[in-house]
Amino acid sequence: MVLIGAERNIDMSTEFKNTYFGFYENYGELMEKINALRVLGAKISMTQGVYDLYHPGHKRYLKQAQSFGDILVVAVDSDEYTRLRKQSENERRPVVPFDERVEILSSVRFVNILTVRNSQEHEIDPYHVIKIVHPDVLVLSRSTKDITEKDYEALREFCGDVQVLDPTAVISTTKRLRELLMDGAGILVDRILEVIHDHFQQAGREVVMSKRKDKVL
Repeated sequence: MVLIGAERNIDMSTEFKNTYFGFYENYGELMEKINALRVLGAKISMTQGVYDLYHPGHKRYLKQAQSFGDILVVAVDSDEYTRLRKQSENERRPVVPFDERVEILSSVRFVNILTVRNSQEHEIDPYHVIKIVHPDVLVLSRSTKDITEKDYEALREFCGDVQVLDPTAVISTTKRLRELLMDGAGILVDRILEVIHDHFQQAGREVVMSKRKDKVL
């Protein structure tokens, strides 16, 4: 059976959505692929981010992002760029290295194309890869702290539309990391106290731990 008109468009859209086209580190090759898909009638949606410690909120967000087009392009922050954007005192970001984050996202069925958002270009121009893709719809999260209302307006110059989504997760990656750090610190403190107690007990001395300070008797 030959598909015509609307039926063919629906069939092509489904085929696009179900296809993973690969990871493009080279921006020139990325542009060629996007242009080729546009010739075939694909509507391009795009988003970007770290995707560290992938969780259900990421999955819901990517599913919604793909729904705005036929092809979802995801620009993943490199390790170096992640440290510039996300790392704070007493935190190590990213937890999951770039290659592993890309591998995880490549298996997510709502993701069609992956590329990198690196520090070399994006520290100078945060919109660099967005200008290359020139998406029909750019999808952003309202929880992203370094993008403001002013940025949303500026980005419309390079995109057909900008959609800003509310967070879909009960807990963010940053909050989860802080909880893990607090849990880890608590466990470490407990272990240190055990070692101190055992040491002085073996020496025949008593150690009394108070909340304000530790005293050795």
